[in-house]
Amino acid sequence: MKLEGQKTIPAPIERTWAALNDPEVLRASIAGCESLEQTAEDEYAAAMKVRIGPVNARFKGKLKLSDIVAPSSYRIAFEGQGGAAGFGKGNADVRLEPAEGGATLLSYVAEAQVGGKIAQIGSRLVDAAAAKIAEDFFTAFEARLAADTAVAVDAASLEDDALEGGGGPRRAGD
Repeated sequence: MKLEGQKTIPAPIERTWAALNDPEVLRASIAGCESLEQTAEDEYAAAMKVRIGPVNARFKGKLKLSDIVAPSSYRIAFEGQGGAAGFGKGNADVRLEPAEGGATLLSYVAEAQVGGKIAQIGSRLVDAAAAKIAEDFFTAFEARLAADTAVAVDAASLEDDALEGGGGPRRAGD
């Protein structure tokens, strides 16, 4: 199965890159992710619950980053075992480019293979589930970065007000 897509992230490329390398941001953005922990430099262990059609499974797996060109691209290799439900493995190439208005264009191409009960469900259902997982991830990731950007802008505005003398309390007659 192959997935491709692009998403405009409302944050500068450096902040987007940092978020893509932050296990806590990723864990919070991946639907069903129970844990994502760094085990070595550029390697992570993950556990997640997934439902694909009639199959519910808990997968445990590994992620490894390679071909890292900070802050513009990397490759993620992944593999996971879901017991009787089967397995999944593959890789994804992720690329970041500056976009208009200080945003970042995130592009990805992923290829994956599944086996076991999941493969028996049928490729159309598996492909649809994988596309939904990817879309849900990018929607959550984008929302998180948009919220972080808004907080950073608000903090900068408050700091500017304070530096200009406009941040303190006002008394009658000021």
